[in-house]
Amino acid sequence: MPATDTCVRNARLADAASISRITDGYAGDGIMLKRPVENIIEDIRNFFVADYRGRVIGCCAIAFYTVNLAEIRSLAVLEEFRNKGIGRLLVEKAEAVLTEEGVKEVFVLTLNPGFFGSMGFREIEKEYFPQKIWRDCTNCPKLMACDEIAMVRYL
Repeated sequence: MPATDTCVRNARLADAASISRITDGYAGDGIMLKRPVENIIEDIRNFFVADYRGRVIGCCAIAFYTVNLAEIRSLAVLEEFRNKGIGRLLVEKAEAVLTEEGVKEVFVLTLNPGFFGSMGFREIEKEYFPQKIWRDCTNCPKLMACDEIAMVRYL
C-alpha cells in the first residue's frame, strides 16, 4: 500500500473512536499519553487523519501555543501501515495548515528523532518550550524521568 493511495484530511467527529484506538496502542507502549475519546472530540478540529479506502489508519494533531508557536502531537499510524510514508503525509498536512495560519515555529516531543530529523526538525532543549511543560507535562507520569526528545522546525 503506497502512501499515494492514502488521503490525509481533517478529522471528523465520527473519526474520534478510531483516533482513540490508534493512539491507545502507542499509549499502551508508553510512547504517548492516553487520549480518551471525549478529549479527542473536544479537540477534533485540530486532528488530521490518514484515510485508506474509508479506514482511518493514522492521525496527528496540532496544538497552538502562541501566534508563532505550535506543536505537532499525537502522531500515530496503525502498525500494519507503518514505514509506508503515512506519518510523513500527516506531518506535511499539519505543517501546511500551520504555515497557512502564519505559525513560524513548530515543535515535537518524540522518541523517534530520526523520523523528525529526516523532515528538517532539529534537537533543542525541552526548556525552550515552557508553555508545553506547564500545559501537558505536569500531568505526565514521566515528568521526572522524561525520555522524549524536543525537536523544532522553522516554517
